Amino acid sequence: MIILYYLVYTLWFGLSLLPLRVLYWLSDVLFFIVFYVLHYRRRTVWLNIVTSFPEREVEEHRDIERRFYRWFCDYLVESVKLMTMSREEIQKRMVFKGSEAVDQCVNDGQSCVIYLGHYCNWEWVTSLPFWISDKAQCGQIYHVLENKEFDNIFLRLRQRFGAICIPMAETLRRILQYKQKNQPVVIGYIADQVPHWNNIHHWCQFLHHDTPVLTGTERIAKKTGHAVFYLDINRVKRGYYEAEFRLITREPEKYADYELTDIYFRMLEQSIRRNPSYWLWTHNRWKRTHEVFDRRFEVIDGKVRERPEPTPIVI
Repeated sequence: MIILYYLVYTLWFGLSLLPLRVLYWLSDVLFFIVFYVLHYRRRTVWLNIVTSFPEREVEEHRDIERRFYRWFCDYLVESVKLMTMSREEIQKRMVFKGSEAVDQCVNDGQSCVIYLGHYCNWEWVTSLPFWISDKAQCGQIYHVLENKEFDNIFLRLRQRFGAICIPMAETLRRILQYKQKNQPVVIGYIADQVPHWNNIHHWCQFLHHDTPVLTGTERIAKKTGHAVFYLDINRVKRGYYEAEFRLITREPEKYADYELTDIYFRMLEQSIRRNPSYWLWTHNRWKRTHEVFDRRFEVIDGKVRERPEPTPIVI
């Protein structure tokens, strides 16, 4: 497996040395293969798009689908390029706006939660340390990959600009460690992932679906008193993005349970509706339904437990 790691890393590094204009040519070729030859997850993508925009015509659905696959292939080569991009190039291509509000929190000694989704190029958001006060430690919560070699490659990729990666299972413990050291942190949470059955505590209406959602980000913000922001990313043109910080609150404890989570999903939906092609439609986002959850699980003292099998009646 070590050999595999070095082979993949060497290939990735070599490709990343190519100019983006060449990588975008490769992206165009990749689009043809992924879309027309492999039909990569096209059934899932199509179903997600049609059910999320029932008010739109079929031709609009097809246009969103094609544009999504073109952007998805661009995202792949942009992620490859990230391995060797210079500070000057990444700052030119991923511009952050409204960071003054984040710096104000940091200067006041308050850490920040940054909500974002699988929208536009979330990998390039790891360049955030170039835009935030040096007083803060920037980072992101990430899901550890099962393949250790690939996980190591992505860690090197995501941490090369100074941001740290915190495994999802260690989130609260690591955040509290920084709090005990009086070290302000600015942490990004990609919170539009599918929760496991035993981690479903809330459902919200999102893109015309009754959607199970992760609520851990909200709970952490309330427990630690972090300011809460939404990062609204927009693709200006091919290879160029703008990310704007939108302050939700500096007092998360004043919000009712799940209210901040609902606000986040409303803001994310607004971003997606602005340009649907840039959200990650390949995920089977709505594979867990409320009906199945109610049949199989129950909530006792705030914990999700599987319902016991009914005892068969012996006659």
